[in-house]
Amino acid sequence: MAIQTVFTFIQAFSPSWEVFSVLFFLVGLGQISNYVAAFVMGSEILTGTPRFIYGSLGICGSFALGYMMLPLFAYFCRDWRTLLVAMSVPSILYIPFWRFIQESPRWLLSQGRVEEAEAILRGAAKKNRVTAPEVIFPQTEGEQKQCKKEEFHGFLELLKTSNIRHITLILCLVWLTLNIGYFGLSLNTAKLLGNPYLNCFISACTEIPAYTATWLSLQYLPRRPCATISMLLGGGLLFFILLVPPGLTPLAISLEMIGKFFLSSASALAYSYTGELYPTGIRNTAIGTCSTASRVGTSIAPYLIH
Repeated sequence: MAIQTVFTFIQAFSPSWEVFSVLFFLVGLGQISNYVAAFVMGSEILTGTPRFIYGSLGICGSFALGYMMLPLFAYFCRDWRTLLVAMSVPSILYIPFWRFIQESPRWLLSQGRVEEAEAILRGAAKKNRVTAPEVIFPQTEGEQKQCKKEEFHGFLELLKTSNIRHITLILCLVWLTLNIGYFGLSLNTAKLLGNPYLNCFISACTEIPAYTATWLSLQYLPRRPCATISMLLGGGLLFFILLVPPGLTPLAISLEMIGKFFLSSASALAYSYTGELYPTGIRNTAIGTCSTASRVGTSIAPYLIH
C-alpha cells in the first residue's frame, strides 16, 4: 500500500515521459502486490460464507467500485497531475484501519508460531461472543508445525510434482488468457461511440453483477464447470461481434459488455479457485505466480487493440 501510494504521488511531479514510465512501473509493483496480499490474507482469516463473499463481492467488488470512481475523478480532474494526486489520497485512509487487521492465523501456524495464532483466535472468539475450546491446536500438531517453521516455500514448490506442475501451468495459461480479454475490453472503451467517461463507467458497472454472480456460484456450484462456462460464454460472445453488420453498433457494444460480464466473473472465480487449490504454505506464491502470468496478458492486450 505504501509503495503504491507514495510512487503514485511522486509520479504527479514527473519531469519527463521516461521518469513517468519508471515510476508507473513501481506503482504497478505495489498495486498488484497489494491486491494479491489482501486477497490471500482475507481468504486465510475468513471461513465459510464470509470467505466466499470476500473473495467475490468483497475484494473484486471493491475493485469494481474503484474502477467506477476512476472516470468520475478523471472527469473533474482533467489535468493528469491533479488526477494522480487525487488517486493517491484514498490510500492514506487505510492507515487508521491498520490496527483492526490481525495477522493470518493460518500463516502463523504454518510458521510454527502457534501461541500467536491461538491468541488471535481467542481474541476473535471473544469479540464474536463465542466460547473458544481450551485447546485450539493439539500439542502434537503444534510440535509438528514447530519443526517445520524454518522451511521456505519458493516458486519451485509449484513445479515439484507432476500434479501440482500441471495445475500451475494450466492456471497460468487461464490467468494470462483472461487478462488479455479483460484489459483488451477495458482499454477498448475509449474507441466506443459516445462519451468516453460514460463508456468507462458503464464498462465498470458490468462488473458488479458479474461479481455477484461469482459469489452465488462459489456458494452453490462446483468451481471447474463455473469457470469453464464463464470463459466459453465470454469468448463466444466476443467472437460473434465479428459477425455483427457495421450499422448495428449498439448490438456490438451490448455483446462486448456482456462478454466482459462473463470474463470478469471468470477472473474472480480464478482467484478463489486458485486460492483453494493450493495449501497455506504456498498459496501466496501460487497466486503471485499466476498473477505474474496474467500481467503478461495485460502487457499484450494494448498491442491486440492496435
